[in-house]
Amino acid sequence: MRNKPVPVILSIILLLVVLISPPAISESNEGTTPELMTRIMMFPPNAEVTGMHIDANGNFFVNAMHPDNDNYRATIGVINGIDWNNLPSSIPELASSSSESDTWHGIRTSYGYYQVLRQDSDVFSEGGVAGGIYADDDGNRMFTSEKPDYNAFVPLNDDGSRGYLYTAWEDRPAGISQLEIEWNITSGEWEVLGGMMLDLSSVNGGWVFCFGSMSPWGAPLLSEELYFSDTQEWNDESYNYHSDQAELEDYLGYYPNPYNYGYIMEIENSTTTEPDFIKHFAMGRFSHENAQVMPDERTVYLSDDGYDTVLFKFVADTAGDLSSGTLYAAKVSQDDSSDSATTGFDVGWIEMASSSNSDIQIWIDEYDGITTSDFISGQNSYITDEEIMDWAEGRLNEDLNGDGVIGSAADDRVAFLESRKAAAALGASDEWNKMEGVAFNSNAPDYLYLAMSDVGYDMSDGQGDIDVTQNRCGIVYRMTLDNGWDVNRIEPVISGGPYTSSATYECDMDNLAGPDNLVVLDDGRLLIGEDTGKHESNMVWLWGHIAETEPEPEIDSDADGVVDSQDNCTNTPQGETVDTEGCSETQLSGTVEVEDEVEDSDGDGYPDVTDLCDNTPNDSDERVYNVEANGCANMYAPYPEDCVVWEYWNSNNINTEEFGRGCPYFNQQSTQDYHDARDIADTPQKWIIVAGLLITSIIVLFIVRRLREPEFDEGADDDVYE
Repeated sequence: MRNKPVPVILSIILLLVVLISPPAISESNEGTTPELMTRIMMFPPNAEVTGMHIDANGNFFVNAMHPDNDNYRATIGVINGIDWNNLPSSIPELASSSSESDTWHGIRTSYGYYQVLRQDSDVFSEGGVAGGIYADDDGNRMFTSEKPDYNAFVPLNDDGSRGYLYTAWEDRPAGISQLEIEWNITSGEWEVLGGMMLDLSSVNGGWVFCFGSMSPWGAPLLSEELYFSDTQEWNDESYNYHSDQAELEDYLGYYPNPYNYGYIMEIENSTTTEPDFIKHFAMGRFSHENAQVMPDERTVYLSDDGYDTVLFKFVADTAGDLSSGTLYAAKVSQDDSSDSATTGFDVGWIEMASSSNSDIQIWIDEYDGITTSDFISGQNSYITDEEIMDWAEGRLNEDLNGDGVIGSAADDRVAFLESRKAAAALGASDEWNKMEGVAFNSNAPDYLYLAMSDVGYDMSDGQGDIDVTQNRCGIVYRMTLDNGWDVNRIEPVISGGPYTSSATYECDMDNLAGPDNLVVLDDGRLLIGEDTGKHESNMVWLWGHIAETEPEPEIDSDADGVVDSQDNCTNTPQGETVDTEGCSETQLSGTVEVEDEVEDSDGDGYPDVTDLCDNTPNDSDERVYNVEANGCANMYAPYPEDCVVWEYWNSNNINTEEFGRGCPYFNQQSTQDYHDARDIADTPQKWIIVAGLLITSIIVLFIVRRLREPEFDEGADDDVYE
């Protein structure tokens, strides 16, 4: 038979293609997903993500609460080097794997770098320690909290380069620290100029300051998370968690009044070292996660953390003044479906009552002086369930308990001091489970977002206003608004999971679990911080629609009517007529000087007119090699620490996790264009391909050689060829 060399030739061609092709590019299909979930931070074991706050300059403050203290301390910190108010359409994703060698301060981030500002027990120059809880009665330190939560940055100058960072400490009793920090443009880091724990005696101390928000007028709003569903147990010494009230008694020097706790607290005069604290009783008493004030400066949405909770709304009497107004509770109507990943709710609002801080303070004071000695088993020293029912019957003019009598109340204290029970008595939906952060951004005003860290229990019990399938990994809901800033619809947009009950960490690492802190970015995307034991490490995610970027305008550098991308002669003299390829007759005939066309400013052997990288460094640096036909060099480093970082490249975007990587394509100028260039010599995958092709070539040659030999006829003599 005839020799057939085609397979051999093809094999050789393929081998040459591999040998001369540019280094492989690392890409991800996720980059084109319309609704992108990108992991951007991972925290130390047991650490909750807290304190998420982005200031006007795009600085992202975020804390690590109660980590495994054998390895790490509770931390207040900030991500530097990035303007989080102006993110590119996609940012690098953080790998889920972690080890001690790739941990920076125990907190990993894919974008920018994390700076520790203070950790629990750090000593303040003014005295005291970070997280120290100091008794009101004698000033002695009772304990040091490991629970830094909400951060609020208040600028002290016009450009926001210096200011006070307020941090809530989520304990019983709670604390607030004030750090004075200033941006050092030389070091590219924040300097801590001073700090202190603030005196909260004017408001009888605080109880579990949780997440928070900034008001449109720049005042920090902190939240008291009152995990205390039945006030009757407050002065019961046999109550399982009575030690919390005992700690608060030690802090105050007297037995606490329960109705002093469970509110939104505003920090006024926040640019001084002695700010004022205002607890807004008119916004209701419950387990506040946070308050979100809308752009009208009157409407406020209030999330209620815990089990069997209520979504509340407050409308202030006067814009910018939260001291008086009307409290509302949500009543939802579920879609005709039950899948928690897709089922939404129409929302109506039940008006509860109107009042002011000053009037409610009078009611609160009536319960001062009650102690454990007043407790009688089976009785209630505070507002009773019967009083709540009488008030609700009076509001609705209806016999709700079927005793044949419509009750009444002398005032509306029930609505503001027992808000959750009062809302339920009026018919509000009180089945939400683990309601967390509520967030909005006036620069992206289409939606309000609400996190539910664990969908289950009374949300999935087959009865009531809410009955959906469980999602133990949590859901983030989106709430639509009408023209008056009223929420009228709640729909799920992100579902965590999948959930595997038998796994050590039940929720999939590549998706959300336990959503808690929420921050809406200026472009409408969402930052989500986790608080879960269902992931080995809590994470921060970026979610949202990728904005469509406008195409770059076509450039016609010689103004001849043919854009450069289609112009073979990009320096045509003015006034000359050109053909469809942008060349004039004189240029084609060679009668015009074309020195500019052959100018090679970087000496890489490719003229500037076709050189996409006309600033390629010369080859004296051994790390630069193989200038391609487009005039661009690939860069490599045998070890990550050897990587050349060029002055116009953002070093924060360079991936140095693997040998042979860490240097970008030389011509890339932005994060969107980022690709991780690989050195051929340091890429084992390519040599596997090369080896495979060589083996294939040998096999093909062997087969071809066999085919050239004559075939044997089984019926012929052994020594006779057919």
